[in-house]
Amino acid sequence: MPRYMAALKYLGLGLLVILLLGLAIAPFSKRVVEQWSRSDVEGRSRLVYNAIQGQIVGAMADDNVVQLSVSFEAVALDQRILAVGLCSSQGQLIAPTRLMPATFSCEKVARSEGESFSTIVIDGRRVMVGAFPIVDRARKSYLVILHDLSFVDVRSSEAQGFMIAALVGVALMIAGTAAIIVVMVLRGWMAALRRAVDDVRSGAAPPLRQRDPSAIDLQIKKLLSEVETGRHSISSAQIDWSPATLQQLLHSTLPDAEVLIVSNREPYIHNRDGDRTEVQIPASGLVSALEPVMRACGGTWIAHGSGNADRDTVDSHDRIEVPPDHPSYRLRRIWITDEEQDGFYYGFANEGMWPLCHIAFVRPTFRESDWKAYQRINERFAAAVVEEAKTDNPIVLVQDYHFALAPRMIRDRLPKATIITFWHIPWPNAETFSICPWKEQIIDGLLGSTILGFHTQFHCNNFFETVDRFVESRIDREHATVTLSGHETMVRAYPISIEWPPAALDGQPPVETCRREVREALGLAADVRIAVGIERFDYTKGILDRMKAVDDLLTRQPQWKRQLVFVQVAAPTRSKLSSYSTLQDDAVALADDINRRHGSDGYKPIVLLIRHHSAREVFKLFRAADVCIVSSLHDGMNLVAKEFAAARDDERGVLVLSSFTGASRELSEALIVNPYHVHETATALDTALRMPEHEQQERMRAMRQQIREWNVYRWAGRMLIDAATSRRRQRILDLAEG
Repeated sequence: MPRYMAALKYLGLGLLVILLLGLAIAPFSKRVVEQWSRSDVEGRSRLVYNAIQGQIVGAMADDNVVQLSVSFEAVALDQRILAVGLCSSQGQLIAPTRLMPATFSCEKVARSEGESFSTIVIDGRRVMVGAFPIVDRARKSYLVILHDLSFVDVRSSEAQGFMIAALVGVALMIAGTAAIIVVMVLRGWMAALRRAVDDVRSGAAPPLRQRDPSAIDLQIKKLLSEVETGRHSISSAQIDWSPATLQQLLHSTLPDAEVLIVSNREPYIHNRDGDRTEVQIPASGLVSALEPVMRACGGTWIAHGSGNADRDTVDSHDRIEVPPDHPSYRLRRIWITDEEQDGFYYGFANEGMWPLCHIAFVRPTFRESDWKAYQRINERFAAAVVEEAKTDNPIVLVQDYHFALAPRMIRDRLPKATIITFWHIPWPNAETFSICPWKEQIIDGLLGSTILGFHTQFHCNNFFETVDRFVESRIDREHATVTLSGHETMVRAYPISIEWPPAALDGQPPVETCRREVREALGLAADVRIAVGIERFDYTKGILDRMKAVDDLLTRQPQWKRQLVFVQVAAPTRSKLSSYSTLQDDAVALADDINRRHGSDGYKPIVLLIRHHSAREVFKLFRAADVCIVSSLHDGMNLVAKEFAAARDDERGVLVLSSFTGASRELSEALIVNPYHVHETATALDTALRMPEHEQQERMRAMRQQIREWNVYRWAGRMLIDAATSRRRQRILDLAEG
């Protein structure tokens, strides 16, 4: 007993020391919070400046004060921002927002070559004034952003109070917990002592506990524990996602699981070139994302065999082991006739679903014959899944809009399968989707999935809206599920990414060597600045719009002539469709026109490279470029943007990125533009070319960190974790019913 009393005595002394230290430290917390808040205000001001700098320059170039006022009022909607305005070089306040204090004067602005921050008192309250230089046609003005700092005092006082309260609370919790432990120990010790005395007196053995949980109870508890563990592991930011991590995840959460992928595009194409057979990797974002996953997980990839030597390279079951150099999974090829390809791929998929889902103002075309071909091919691929599956509960990854019907067809044949369908393109709103004559069948097919994934939550919301309008089902928005005919489908956002580190980066020469070799190959001067665009020839990618932006920049700022070359790499695709072949013709004509008007002997501002480039060639171009322009008019994600950042291990270069891509929601450090606004894109290109190296490094480092942490293995891992959760829940239900 004396030992327990001594322990309590020392515990009390320890708690007293904690409280005294807390009271001594608390005043410093106020200063720390105030410094953090001021840094937060400065950071917010920089973000606002970077976001609207292009709009300001454009409005100043057009002397459009109304546009300035609209832009400033939109920014001032932020409750932390007091007012916004523009101070001219003569000290005149231009386009101030409505809440700009009447006593504010541009004379109070601290001017410098770069940004500056100062704190002044206006109407009895402290105000931080951020001043950012804006240069247009040799005129220098300052964007001024006023923040009311009164919230800092409130936050500091609250923080001090919270710290003291928290310390007191922690001390009380420690004391209470310690007291309970001591009491329990004492009671246990006394009870054990009494039992020992009773046993000695009676000679009886200690009683045994009678309750023995059933095996089913134990198994259910274990499964529930594993589900929770899975949730925790996927949300941990400390996990280094790699092929090894993905393999470990698959083996630990989905032991003995069989993985099959269904996609139209195959990862390796065999084409005959004379007497030689060459292996080609298609220029496809889907392939670049999924191929590393399959190398890590193994399994079978089921795809359309499109190469002219594909039949010559498969075995009697239409299978081949890939990759060719280090086989790690199986490719099963499906054969499609030219007539079927015209209906399934070119017709329904790319003249119907593609323009329907992309806001690019191309009219969707739907034909009954195309729909029937689409149904037949979906049936053929679903049958192949059943043929390739070695178990009755495989994990099937169905990819993209080519196979909207396949999940339901697979579900009918393999009811226990875990089907993960990923929709790689945007999902439109319900009003737009209502155009499709077979919308109910498309939705029903997708709801055969266990998990249905989109790039963004916005696309998930559009899907829920579409289901709610056209299909009788139960939608649970809280848990993001749709139940149709007793089957529940989880609808989730999984932003797709690329492998890290990219395989195409391995063995690349240094950046300076890439610059020299690219310039020599294209016949460019050593000091010329290079902007690149790398896409398929697709009307959703905004290729013409970015070329017009280059034209606008050279027209307004002719000093960039002979100093800037825009290299557009465009791989031909879907050339059977008039909208695609016309786009290629229009791009060639526009490039010739821009080169004629702005070019001169030995100088062409637009270099158009119309051919397929390997991943290594693309990464060399990325490393040689000063700027990469991704100006998609509408895109699900766009992995080109992420590949450019991944290629720049020198942490240099600037990304100009369309706001209509999924990537813009993750890579906010890029220069975000509206690709329909040619002048804005041109201004962003000018800003990118003038950006100092330290700012390039800061932006690029942040983007690379985002891509490193949220790489394709994490993308796949999140889906597999959700698949494991679903399978375990089903096993629990089966156990409970049994």
